[in-house]
Amino acid sequence: MRVAVAFDHRGVKLRERVLEDVQRLGHEPVDLGTDKPEPPVDYPDKAREIGEAIRGGQADRAIFVCGSGVGAAIAACKLRGIRAAICHDTYSARQGVQHDNMNVLCIGSG
Repeated sequence: MRVAVAFDHRGVKLRERVLEDVQRLGHEPVDLGTDKPEPPVDYPDKAREIGEAIRGGQADRAIFVCGSGVGAAIAACKLRGIRAAICHDTYSARQGVQHDNMNVLCIGSG
């Protein structure tokens, strides 16, 4: 599965860990950046990139990281065909995919 991964300037703290985990689990990461905390990159811009990657067929699903995960989820859900949610446990993530057709996992970097 191709998994787009995107980070705003606050989410970049988890960049290496997320990319490593996606690969370790046997998926192909589609890296949408950013890779540094400066200059600031706003989450709505990254939400648009994730939406384009999924709708354009470059990715099947996505992981989107911002400071809290809240802004990422709100911005991504405004895009047609994108169903994003914050999940703090594997049960919620699994249920979101299986029962709600979630295609973007949003998490906060803290």
